[in-house]
This record gives sequence, C-alpha cells and structure tokens, in this order.
Amino acid sequence: MMNNMRKIFFILLLICGTFQLAAQDRESHRERIKALKTAYITEGLNLTAKEAQKFWPIYNEFDAERRKLYRREHADILDIECYTEENAEEKIREYVEIERQDYLLKKKFFEDLRTILPATRILKLKKVEDDFNRKMLKEYRERHANKNKSSE
Repeated sequence: MMNNMRKIFFILLLICGTFQLAAQDRESHRERIKALKTAYITEGLNLTAKEAQKFWPIYNEFDAERRKLYRREHADILDIECYTEENAEEKIREYVEIERQDYLLKKKFFEDLRTILPATRILKLKKVEDDFNRKMLKEYRERHANKNKSSE
C-alpha cells in the first residue's frame, strides 16, 4: 500500500513538473517574441534612444490594456443554448462596451504618441506592426508545415 502511494505521489510530482515546465516554456516563448517585436519596431520606426525611452512605456501600457480587452471579448461563451434572452443581451452590451473602451484606448494611445512622434511615424507604426505579425505568422506556418512533414 505504501509503495502504491509513493508511485502515485511520484507520478503526480512528475505531472506537476511537466505542467510547470510547459508554462515556463510558453512564458519564455512569449518573452522572446516580445523582444523580437521590440527590436523590429524600434528598427522599423528608426527610434532614437531618447524617443525609445518615451515610446516604449506608452506602447507597453497600450499593448497590455489591449490584451486585457481581447481576453474579455474572446472569453468562452459556455452553453449558449442555456442563455436566456436577457443573458444574451447583457453579453452583447458587454461586447459594445469593450469596443468603446478599445476606441478610447486607441485614441489616448495616438494622443500620447503625438507628444513624441509625428503623425507620419505613428502611421508607420501600424505598418511595421502588421509586417511583424505577418512575418511571425508566416514563420509559424512554415514550422508547422515542416513539423507535419517530418511526422509523416
């Protein structure tokens, strides 16, 4: 009996360790992508050290708030068949509120950026971000396609 308990404990410990490593791996992966994005945007906008010092706190705050809104908007709708009309109306009001908050967040972001960058470079930011996202998506698809080929 004690031997079985030890085995179960060891297996649980192994499983917990695996989940912890996976979480750490995901976090380090996110950090690497964030570092790549920072370098890509800094280079793409040709930010001076002085501009970068002012730009990145504004950008990082904006990005963090946008991620929070995204998570709220994309929260799972559980058992939609069980929603009452009132629940559905409330969910729709929440979506509209999230869109309003997103608009206000973008407006503030652009106003804050205008204190350090001209409008042309702010527009360029959008292009640089889109280019980075396309590049990352392309690399992901290529890796995924290569992974599938190697497992066949």
